[in-house]
Amino acid sequence: MIRANGPSLGSLAYLVGCVMAGLYFLFSAVQGDYGVLKRTAIEAEKHQLTQELASADADVARMENLTKRLSDSYLDLDLLDERARAVLGLVRADEIVIR
Repeated sequence: MIRANGPSLGSLAYLVGCVMAGLYFLFSAVQGDYGVLKRTAIEAEKHQLTQELASADADVARMENLTKRLSDSYLDLDLLDERARAVLGLVRADEIVIR
């Protein structure tokens, strides 16, 4: 029996299998559900949602302030005057209306 000096078919198949498994895990680390690209997209979405939350919090704080200023326990006469003029079209007796 004469044996060739090159690698056997089994070791060559083992090497190809290891390379394929390595390529699969590399692809999965970059493109997979928990990969680098997905993480970058999630971080960008997190940043955008954080900005939207800050904007919504500011709107809520402004509305709470206006609601408090119009409540029975706290009366802001300037705000009441502004709303009465806007909604009811009221004017004072000493004012001149220009249309």
